[in-house]
Amino acid sequence: MTQTPLRICLIMHSTRSDNLGVGALTVSEVEILRDISRDIGRAIDITVLDWKDARAPYVTGPDITVIDVDGKFIRSPSGFFAIARASDLVIDIGAGDSFADIYGTGRLKRMFALKYLTHLSGTPLVMAPQTVGPFTRGWSKALARLSMRFCAVVASRDRLSTDAARALGCKDVIEASDVALRLPYDPPAPRAPGGPVRVGINVSGLLMGGGYTGKNEFGLTMDYPGLIRDLIRHFQSHPDGCEVHLVAHVIVRSGPMTGEDDYRACEALAAEFPGTVLAPAFESPSEAKSYIAGLDFFMGARMHACIAAFSSGVPVVPMAYSRKFEGLFGTMGYTRTVDCTSQSAEAILEAIVQGYTDRTTLKAEADAALKKGREKLTTYETRLRDFLKGFA
Repeated sequence: MTQTPLRICLIMHSTRSDNLGVGALTVSEVEILRDISRDIGRAIDITVLDWKDARAPYVTGPDITVIDVDGKFIRSPSGFFAIARASDLVIDIGAGDSFADIYGTGRLKRMFALKYLTHLSGTPLVMAPQTVGPFTRGWSKALARLSMRFCAVVASRDRLSTDAARALGCKDVIEASDVALRLPYDPPAPRAPGGPVRVGINVSGLLMGGGYTGKNEFGLTMDYPGLIRDLIRHFQSHPDGCEVHLVAHVIVRSGPMTGEDDYRACEALAAEFPGTVLAPAFESPSEAKSYIAGLDFFMGARMHACIAAFSSGVPVVPMAYSRKFEGLFGTMGYTRTVDCTSQSAEAILEAIVQGYTDRTTLKAEADAALKKGREKLTTYETRLRDFLKGFA
């Protein structure tokens, strides 16, 4: 590798997000880029533009530079625009599901600013696999349509997003899967037979509090906190002698976002239900996945906690609060997702209980779906590899 390293800038990624799902995307994207670098025999330098979270970065290495981003940096000609112009490629993963207008205009306007500054810089922009839409306003549809037209590569992570991109006029869409299927982890050590069945429940602090505003803006049709308590009671009293693990995947130690913190919600439930196991406040996405991989059955409302189970061989019932769950898992052929926005608590409890009973079947279904998901993800990796090969 004697050539100048390829300069790759990652936007809407994070090396230190308290949402370990966003972090899982970044860790996995970097793994993909490092694999391509080895395959094509060309060194890479990766610059990650990151928001100023307090957590120590969990994406590190001599090929990684992390730059703090704020509004001033985005607006300054010597800030992001200069970095984009000096890069060979900019990759945008949209924080997984932020390329939509349902989360408020502030986040989307920042994303559009980064996208259009990249377009103005003349540097190719790659949309890594992500959820596309929904877009409900005329201005956001127009900006999304035009930006995708300017992109060198557009990849979705599910069929619904592919359809949404095509409805906006983007015909060349790679339907891949979630890059976090590749998240590295440490497989669990073998366990002696005869121990308790380890049942993991990922508790969403966001849903325990009624959403971002407390006004149920996700439109849940059931009592989520009540359902979580019913699940704990069911598995604690199960004749199999289940050991219930309460697992956080968004861990906010301080600041204005503590209302979304899963760990505090898990901690409160652990105090309410003696005998439950409070999982650690994980430092990284891979640490979380390594823990989840040691469980025997899993359920959760944080999608990437469910992806961690799914991609490490743990039977899982995802508990959806948005279309992204069914979009992702359904596109891979995994149909065990329950829908908290349309089903009753009783129906969801019944489906999870049945999933536990059928967990051997669930594992076989997940293994087959994971194979399909990895094959779909390979289409993105191949396109990205071919694109990077073009830099002589």
